[in-house]
Amino acid sequence: MKVLFLIQGYTVAASRYRVLQYVPYLTSRGVEATVILYPRTLKENLRFFNSLPQYDVVFLQRKRFNQPRLAWLRKRAKRIVYDFDDAVMYRNSKRDPPFSRTRKRRFLQMINASDFVIAGNEFLKGEVSPFNPNVEVIPTAIDQARYPSKDYRTQKERVTLGWIGDHGSIHYLEKMRPIFEKIGKRYSNTELKIVCDTFFDCEHLPVVKKQWTSEEEIKDLQGFDIGVMPLIDDPWSWGKCGLKIIQYQGVGVPVVCTPVGINKDLVEDGVNGLWATGPEEWEEKISFLIEHPDLREQMGLAGRRRVLEHFTIQACGPRLYELLQRVVR
Repeated sequence: MKVLFLIQGYTVAASRYRVLQYVPYLTSRGVEATVILYPRTLKENLRFFNSLPQYDVVFLQRKRFNQPRLAWLRKRAKRIVYDFDDAVMYRNSKRDPPFSRTRKRRFLQMINASDFVIAGNEFLKGEVSPFNPNVEVIPTAIDQARYPSKDYRTQKERVTLGWIGDHGSIHYLEKMRPIFEKIGKRYSNTELKIVCDTFFDCEHLPVVKKQWTSEEEIKDLQGFDIGVMPLIDDPWSWGKCGLKIIQYQGVGVPVVCTPVGINKDLVEDGVNGLWATGPEEWEEKISFLIEHPDLREQMGLAGRRRVLEHFTIQACGPRLYELLQRVVR
């Protein structure tokens, strides 16, 4: 089976976690996997479309083609699989209103042209199933071998609140600034670590600004004592697939999150993390974990056990392979 994977970039989180990390496993099962970036220039497009007949499956991650290119793709490709892990049919949380006829139309064109659709969560599946019944959920996963647990035997002077992400989602975290400033006033031994490409400052709370790199991603995550994932309750957030939480829990870090969308499924309140719905609750729940290091370890390791069972490529890889086999039959 020959599969052509199209991705947005080799450092883009969705490309890394939903395509690139599966390639070694798929290759070990006999899949001839080729990964390319979405074509941009005329020369790249000609080369891409001319190559399509040699592949059994063309696998598109997240990005949608416009109608003329999609029609040509449908004509040239034997089978099309579309994978997405964001509510691409809506505007993001920074824009209002969330509904966009253009985004919805392009999304429907994409899923109607696809032989199979892979959704990152149940909400996204529900957006597909009325229009294409060939849809299945494969959650975003981590590589168990790459995510060892943090060492709870190591004593630290500071309690590190941590967040990892990119410039497109840091606005969720920045809205928390007043809460972090109260935490800083209350606990002088606390700091906020932001692993990103964009940063902000807080009064009364030291902010450690760390540029994201693939090489130090796991070490940075293991340095967190409490992982945070604030969201807004809107359609864009419902489509998120919880990678931050899966990463935090993957190394055994407890989570405080907004109980929106998949967050409610990933975090069982009081078991492997805590829910917080407003400023007072956020301050209360973060304070609780700062004051109870034993519960941080207990909740963090409970989260890790759940991730290792359900959200690893070791668990999800066989499902992806079996799905590709079904598509080509």
